[in-house]
Amino acid sequence: MAFGKLYTYPGNPRSTAIRAVAKANSLELQEVDTDTTKPTEDFLKANPLHKVPTFVGADGFVLTECIAIAVYVTSQNEKTTLLGKTKQDYASILRWMSYFNSEVLPKLGGWFRPLVGKDPYNKKAVEDSQKAALQAISVAEAHLRDNTYLVGERITLADVFAAGLISRGFEYFFDKEWRQKNPNVSRWYETVYNQPIYSAVAPQFSLLDTPKLTNVAPKKPEQAKPAKPAPAAPAAAAKPQAAAEEPTEAPKPKHPCEALSKPTIPIDEWKRQYSNNETPDAMKWFWENLSFEEEYSIWKCVYKYNDELKLTFMSNNLIGGLNTRLEASRKYVFGCASVYGVDGDSVIEGAFVIRGQDFLPVFDVAPDYESYEFTKLDPTKPEDRQYVEDQWTWEKPVIVNGKEYPHACGKVFK
Repeated sequence: MAFGKLYTYPGNPRSTAIRAVAKANSLELQEVDTDTTKPTEDFLKANPLHKVPTFVGADGFVLTECIAIAVYVTSQNEKTTLLGKTKQDYASILRWMSYFNSEVLPKLGGWFRPLVGKDPYNKKAVEDSQKAALQAISVAEAHLRDNTYLVGERITLADVFAAGLISRGFEYFFDKEWRQKNPNVSRWYETVYNQPIYSAVAPQFSLLDTPKLTNVAPKKPEQAKPAKPAPAAPAAAAKPQAAAEEPTEAPKPKHPCEALSKPTIPIDEWKRQYSNNETPDAMKWFWENLSFEEEYSIWKCVYKYNDELKLTFMSNNLIGGLNTRLEASRKYVFGCASVYGVDGDSVIEGAFVIRGQDFLPVFDVAPDYESYEFTKLDPTKPEDRQYVEDQWTWEKPVIVNGKEYPHACGKVFK
C-alpha cells in the first residue's frame, strides 16, 4: 500500500528531495502528474492554492510546503541521520533548506524560465535575476570553503534538498569557467549528486563546458504553413434570382482592434526591440518610430484598491492574473505593471501602449480591468514620457500621495 500521494510534475526541483528520502525509507509514493493551471477537484481539495508539491497520506493527512513534506517523509525512519544529531543540527538543516528555497531557487527561476519560454522575456529582469542568484549562491560558496556538507560532516536532508533546487544552475549555466571560480559549491554538488540517495531519483547529470543558455530571448517556434485550399468543386446549379440577389453580411471582426487600419509599424516590432536591446536604446526607438496620433496610445494603469493589498508577492499575482486574462488582446498591447512598496504597504501601477485611442476595446477582455483606473498619457509631455520609461525600466520608485514607494516586483505583458 502506498504511503501517500505526491502531487507534483516531472522535473519539479522542490520534489526531488521528497522522492529521494521516500525511496531511501522504502516508502511508496504515488506521484500524481499535476498541471497547476488545470487543477483537479481532488487536488484543489488538498491544496486550494493548487501549488506543488502537495502530499496526501494514505491516512488522509494532508501537508503542503516542500520543506514540511520533506521533513515529514524523512522522519518516518526513526533511526535516520538525515535530520542531524542535535537540536542545533536540526535547526541548521531547516535554515539551509529555507535559504535555498527562498533565496536561491526563485532567483534561478527568474534567470532561466524566460530563456526557455516559460515566462515573458525582459532583458533587464533576466540580468537582475542572474545577479541575485549568483549573489545568493556565493553565501553557500563561502560556507562550503570550510565544510564538506551544509551541516556537519555527513550528508543531511539539507544537502539533498538544496542540491535539487540548485540543479537548474548546473543544467543551464554553470560551465567550466564558473566552476573554477566556485570550486566549493561545485565540489559539494558533485559529491551530493553521486550519493546513492540522490542519484537514485535525480535526472542524468553531465558537467557543462559552455553555458547551455545565454541571456537572449528564446526563438519563437516556427508555425506550420497553412495547407493549400483544395480545388473548388464545380459550381452548383444557379440559385433562383431572388436568392442570388440577397446581400451577404460582412464578417464581424473577431476583436474590435481588427477593425482598425493597419499600423505603419506593427506592435510586434516594438516588442522585439524591447526584448533584444538595452532599454535606453529600445526606448529611443519607441519614441522615434511609433505614431501616437492615430495608430497607438499610451495609458497609465493604477490599481483602485491599494489599501487592500497585503503581501507583495500576492499583489504581483494580481498583475499576473490580469495579464492572463488579457491574452485575447495580446496582438494589440504591450506594457509593464509593478508592485511598489513592502508587505502591508504597497501600490500597483503600470504603463501600457495599445493600438487605437481607446483603452476599453483592449482591456475589457479581462473581467478584472474595472479594478484599475486608466489615464491616457500625452507622449508630447516630458513628464508622461518619463513615467512610461520609469515603468518599463523598474529602476525608480513611485510617489503616491507624497510618499515614496520603492520597486518590489513586476510583470511584463508582451
